[in-house]
Amino acid sequence: MQKPIYLPVVAGLALCATSTLAETPVLQVLTYDSFVSDWGPGPAIETAFEAECACDLEFVGSSDGAALLARIQLEGPRTEFDVVLGLDTNLTAAARETGLFAPHGVTADLDLPIAWDDAEFLPFDWGYFAFVGNADAEAAVSLRNLATGDLKIVIQDPRSSTPGLGLLMWVKEAYPDEAADIWAELSDNIVTVTPGWSEAYGMFLDGEADAVLSYTTSPAYHLIAEEDASKVAWPFEEGHYMQVEVAAKLASTDQPELADQFMAFIVSEGFQSIIPTTNWMYPAVTPQAGLPDGFETLVTPAVSLLKSPEDAAAIRAEALEEWRNALSQ
Repeated sequence: MQKPIYLPVVAGLALCATSTLAETPVLQVLTYDSFVSDWGPGPAIETAFEAECACDLEFVGSSDGAALLARIQLEGPRTEFDVVLGLDTNLTAAARETGLFAPHGVTADLDLPIAWDDAEFLPFDWGYFAFVGNADAEAAVSLRNLATGDLKIVIQDPRSSTPGLGLLMWVKEAYPDEAADIWAELSDNIVTVTPGWSEAYGMFLDGEADAVLSYTTSPAYHLIAEEDASKVAWPFEEGHYMQVEVAAKLASTDQPELADQFMAFIVSEGFQSIIPTTNWMYPAVTPQAGLPDGFETLVTPAVSLLKSPEDAAAIRAEALEEWRNALSQ
């Protein structure tokens, strides 16, 4: 019986398809867990970028923001990642000292409250740290008032979490000569210290604390996504510490052109329009449609606090020691 002549053709097509799939470039981006969650920006950004890049974008979540730098420092040039997304200005000086990051080469008109000219670290969003509580409950009016009162709070570990580290800088900036005393008083109010933001916010929502360290933008989630106005950020008299979150390309990437394409994509409409209602922060570049309805209701700090990356790095060890001493009593 004569063999069907189409079998080699089919086999050949299958081999071509397999070869094409095998050659699809992969870009690996290390970020924090909440970014890659189902409700975070990761899934939508992955879809949007893959529509442009003819590649496979893989987000890998790893605890919270401050843990990202520790992982990259541990892995060094052997790391498999091409881009790190989720550091902030309290960590960029230490990150730069590793020599593991390359210039991003991106030029963009950023909408930040501060000037930006960093050649290695590219902002993707920003916001202000705040304590978030229930609208119908007692509220603190300052860090000192919170420390001397009886309200119970949940905070994050500054060794693994950028909000946790941000609170250290907030206390240090607002009370440079009294930070240790503020922490000593504040320690009685702390229900627990969690590794990351997600765990802490979940405990607050479960009613295990009166307030949680989060952002002035956090109530926008409840208002917009849940039509719930019961959560508010407490405005503090001393002001609020700013966070600018950044992405950076690893110098060791084996996909330099694809990494550059992703870095440019970060400041594009396709990325920035996703940020406000998924990461619940202010975008680094305001989308064409502007900010979503509900953002106009958020607390606007009377005073904005921020240390330079170099100053933050210089006082980090001292601030950690003050925090550790207070919580160990």
